[in-house]
Amino acid sequence: QVQAVESGGGLVQAGGSLRLSCAASRSNFRIVAMAWYRQAPGKQRELVAAITSGGSTNYADSVKGRFTISRENGKNTIYLQMNSLKPEDTAVYYCQLSSDRMFVWGQGTQVTVSS
Repeated sequence: QVQAVESGGGLVQAGGSLRLSCAASRSNFRIVAMAWYRQAPGKQRELVAAITSGGSTNYADSVKGRFTISRENGKNTIYLQMNSLKPEDTAVYYCQLSSDRMFVWGQGTQVTVSS
């Protein structure tokens, strides 16, 4: 079974930065689209950022100008660079990796931003 393995979460003060990563557990999993979602306590899971194989990106209005989604050339790995973090960014972040046949979810990584 293919899994998406996440890392990079943690505790940071407001205004700080974190970089999340997500990689497919199988090297032959060809990523064609990828996305980051987050879910705060008591809230529904929401789309944060997405990128296609062609490089097109989109972001939630709440993170535009602060977050950047990217992928590493030649690797089945994606990243979410989060700058100028705010307490309202506190949530569990999940990556979603898509091949031409399926999509898989990461296990989630906790991001906590203190005020």
